[in-house]
Amino acid sequence: MPPRGPFDGGHGHHAVESSLSMLPFLGSLLLLLLLVLAALYLWRQGKLPLPGLASHRSPEDDAKRILAERFARGDISSDEFLERSSILNWTPGSEPLPSKARKNRRI
Repeated sequence: MPPRGPFDGGHGHHAVESSLSMLPFLGSLLLLLLLVLAALYLWRQGKLPLPGLASHRSPEDDAKRILAERFARGDISSDEFLERSSILNWTPGSEPLPSKARKNRRI
C-alpha cells in the first residue's frame, strides 16, 4: 500500500467539495459584515443619520443651539447673546455646543 500524502486523508475529494460549497455563504457573510461596518462608520461621521438610535436633546440644548445660530447670523448683538445665555445658565465656550447630528460625541 503506498504512503498517503497530507491531502490524501480519509475524506477523499468530498472534503474539498464541502469546503467549496461554503464559499457563497462565507462571501455573503463577509459582504454583510462590510456593509455593517460602512454604515457604522458613516453614522459615526454624522453622514448617515439614524433617528431611531439618536438620543433626544433637551429643550435647553435646542435653545443654546438656536441662540448660537442667531448670534452667528448677526440677528442679535453680543450683549443680548450674553444676557440670554446667562438666563440659560450657559457660559459659551465652557462646553461644546449641542449640534443636530451630535458629531462631537466621540469617546
